Formats: sequence, structure tokens, C-alpha cells
Amino acid sequence: MKKLLLILSIAAFVSCQEKPKDFVTLSGKITNQHESKTLKIYKDKTYEKVISINDDGTFSDTLKIADGDYSMRHGDERGSIYLKNGFVSSFDTDYEDFDNTLVYKGDGADINNFSIKSYLISGDYFTDALVSNANQKDLDAAVEGYKKGFEDLQNSFKGLDSAHIADGAKNMEGTIKSYKGYLSGKIALLEAMPKGMASPVFENYINHKGGNTSLSDLKGKYVYVDVWATWCGPCKREIPSLKKIEEQYHGKNIEFVSISVDDEKRSGTKEKAFEAWTKMVNDKELGGIQLFSDNAWQSDFVKNYKINGIPRFILIDPEGNVVSPDAPRPSSPQLIELLNALNI
Repeated sequence: MKKLLLILSIAAFVSCQEKPKDFVTLSGKITNQHESKTLKIYKDKTYEKVISINDDGTFSDTLKIADGDYSMRHGDERGSIYLKNGFVSSFDTDYEDFDNTLVYKGDGADINNFSIKSYLISGDYFTDALVSNANQKDLDAAVEGYKKGFEDLQNSFKGLDSAHIADGAKNMEGTIKSYKGYLSGKIALLEAMPKGMASPVFENYINHKGGNTSLSDLKGKYVYVDVWATWCGPCKREIPSLKKIEEQYHGKNIEFVSISVDDEKRSGTKEKAFEAWTKMVNDKELGGIQLFSDNAWQSDFVKNYKINGIPRFILIDPEGNVVSPDAPRPSSPQLIELLNALNI
């Protein structure tokens, strides 16, 4: 009888043990959430789960997944998260500053917080100031500082698995390679076109308001040039900021000139490219001086300024000399600092 009771007790104990969970519980809160009110968790084409977000920004759901790294998307913002069955994980963030406010909690928090911090740390070294005024000495210092900063960050997260440490190091090397590639080209441009040299010119470009305009027509004023095209997403994203800058400096000693390099390669014919440009200038109510380049990418002005990607911004002084062959974008605080330093 005692033996039977013992067996029954063991069986009851085993049956009461909690079975390993085959799902993840994910919750959190997104402040100032996007109007979509959804959070998508996905991995390539193998997994997708859309989670509804409450009016107050909170969310909670369960996910049946294969252990690993997943992508997440809310509105226009994206991130990553490591998930494992049995995890009870969460994160909070503010949609208006998604990456900088993203904080993970619960299971996997160390891995996920390391991942986001290792991504963000590059901005501490490859700053807007460095990008705007690149030189080899500062670039080398930024690379060494970034490497040391990453090493310190890695040491502050004890117990990370080797795979995520290796991923972080790989991403760091990729970031360094990207910045070196971009800034080395910019450094070469600044050396080839130093401040004070005579600027390349454009002549008789079609003006949207009628007639033709040349750089010489603008002598006596600073000229901020925006080289763009109607099909260029990054170009169009700068339009609201450019409008604000134009308004802020209205009536001052500066002209804002936008030069379209729309061409037949994307539009079919030069006439259709011209129509697309005209339509966007009208639809977007673009201000400043809107010009259509004489030969798109093959224009002398474009080639002489070594423009092979857009948008590109250029600042020329009242005497027609180069101030910056690769000036800050309208959305960058560095532009206002530059214009104010020139007492415009």
C-alpha cells in the first residue's frame, strides 16, 4: 500500500510539473505610436505575426516561433529582437525617436539591448560634424574611438553568447568600412575643390518661372544648390526642410537653387522627364529658383562637381567661389550653423 501511494505521489508530482512553453510572450508599449496601430514581427519569408496595439500604446501577444533573431516593424521604423520559446520578453520605445528610446526587458534583454546599443554607438564617433567637415585625421580618430567604445560596450554585457558577440563585431567592421568608403570620397572631393576656388558654372538652364538662368546671374549673393530628381526618394524627403530654410532666410543675401537631373533613362524621353519635373514643382509648390539641367548627369556643372549620387548640396559665395562642394543637407543642423557662421 505504501509503495502504491509513493508511485501515485511521484506520478502526481510529474504531472503537475510545468511543461516547457512552446511560445514566446511579448508585450510592451510604444509611445506616440504610428497610426497603423500594429507591430509586425517577421523573419525573411518564413514567419510573420502582426500584433495589434491598444490606443494607449500597449500591446501583448504570444508567438510560436523557431528560436532566433527576428525583425520588427512599426510604421516606418524597424528594429530587431532575439526570441526564444519560453521567453517572457518586452520592450518600450517612443515612435518619434524609435532607436534612441528602445529598451528591452525580461528574457533576452541583455542580448537585445547589446544589439541596439552596438548599433547606436557609431553615432557617437561618426558625427554630423565629421561628415560635414571630413578630414583624414578626424576620420582615423573616429575609427579608433569607435573600436574602443565597442570593446567597452561588449565588456559591459557579461554572459552574451558568442554568436551575438560575433554579429556585433561583424556589424562594427561593416560600419567602419561604409564610413571609410563614403568619407574617403568626400575627403578627396574637399581636397580637389577647396574652399575659395572658383566654382564650376551652369549656363542658361531652363527656369520654371520662365526664361533661362546662369550662375553668373546670381553673383553678389550666396547660392545654395540642391541637385535632385523627381524619382529620388532621399531628395524628396529633404523638401520640407528645404522649404523651412528658404522661409527662414527669405530676403537675406542667399539664393536657393534646385537643379533637376531628370533624364530620359528613367522617364523614356527628355520631354517626359521635363514634364515630370514641371508637374512635381507645381504639385509640391517648390520654392526658390527651380532649374532644369541642360544634359542631366552629363551636364558640365554636374560632372565638374563630381556628382555621382543625389541629393547633393553645394554652397557658393557671392564672388562665385566654392564654400563647400558637399554642403550639409537642409535637414541637418550643420547647415544653419554654417550659414550663421557666414553672417548670412
